[in-house]
Formats: sequence, structure tokens, C-alpha cells
Amino acid sequence: MLSATYRQSSRLDAGAQSIDRQNRLLWRMPPRRLETESIRDAILACGGRLDQAMSGPGYNIWEKNTNYVAVYQPRGELGPDTVRRMVYQFKPRSQQDPTFDVFDCPDSALVVPRRNTSTTALQALNLLNSKFIVQQASLFAARLQAEAGADPAHQADRGFALAFGRAPSTTERAAAAALISSHGTPAFCRALYNANEFVYVP
Repeated sequence: MLSATYRQSSRLDAGAQSIDRQNRLLWRMPPRRLETESIRDAILACGGRLDQAMSGPGYNIWEKNTNYVAVYQPRGELGPDTVRRMVYQFKPRSQQDPTFDVFDCPDSALVVPRRNTSTTALQALNLLNSKFIVQQASLFAARLQAEAGADPAHQADRGFALAFGRAPSTTERAAAAALISSHGTPAFCRALYNANEFVYVP
């Protein structure tokens, strides 16, 4: 783990790629997507809502029902009791998380030696349009407006800092400010959630 090879960045080098496109010589760290739990936790953290309390009872995203057979319908509104880390989520064997199932969320009905990692169009669609993401983007936007004021450029700077841990480039700042001005801060927040930089370990 202390070797130079292991500690390499995943940054693309055009010269090295032209020689070894498959990265067989390990000239960079292969990009690795975050696990589904980490993606959800990062989304909550950006909005300042993540409850990091450890241990204790978990939370439930399913509607309560009195049927003699358990039927799991997602709750219409997710309240403050559902903002704990995803490892504390109640997981029925017969139902997957409606938003994060597409990120290879483990199936509770099966035992497998390792998780799959896939890239599908449904992942991007869920990070744009799911009810959970729309709600969290609004909360993230409210945080940016409270902390950075009404200036779109300042909101862009704060959004990049919270989502990516860095400042935007001049081009990125201009594009983000234009997006905020034309479509609103929540749209900018949803764009941040959909960036590869947000869901992949650099």
C-alpha cells in the first residue's frame, strides 16, 4: 500500500494510454465507483443532512401496513428519521431500495462473495429524476444559498467544494453560474450528483 504504483492517481495520461490502453502495466489507478451506501451518504452530506450517529436502531424507508403478508411500498416522504448512514437501513429480503438498487445494491435474499459493479443508463436517470434526488437537490441548493448567498458564481464555488473537495476551474465556474442563472440552483446540484467525479474515487 505504500508503493508508488498503489498510490498513483487515476488521472488519464494520453501518452501512456496510447501505449497501454488496458492499463495492464498499471500506469494509473483504475477508477473505482463508490459503493451504493457511500453514494447515498455523500448526497445527504452535501445537503448537510447526514446523521452520523453510530449504533442503535436502524431506519425504515417503507410504508407501514397491516396486511397479513408483508407488502413493501416506498414511503411518500422521507423524514428526518431516514437520514442516517445507509448501513442502518432496514432491508427486506424481497425488496430493493427504489433509488439505489441500480448501483448494485446487495440483494438481501442472496449471499455472494463480492459485489458487482456496473454502469447503466438507469443510474444516471435515478440521479436526475428520482424523488429522493429531487428532494436532496433542493436541500443542497438551500445550503448553497444560505452559505454562499445569491451570487451564482459563489454558489458554484461552494457546490464544487462540498461535492468534489476542490475549486472549479474558470470554465467550470462560468458554466455552473450560467446553469444556476437559467435553471436554478437545484438543477446545478443535480448536475453535481451526476458527475463522474462525484460517484467515482479519483
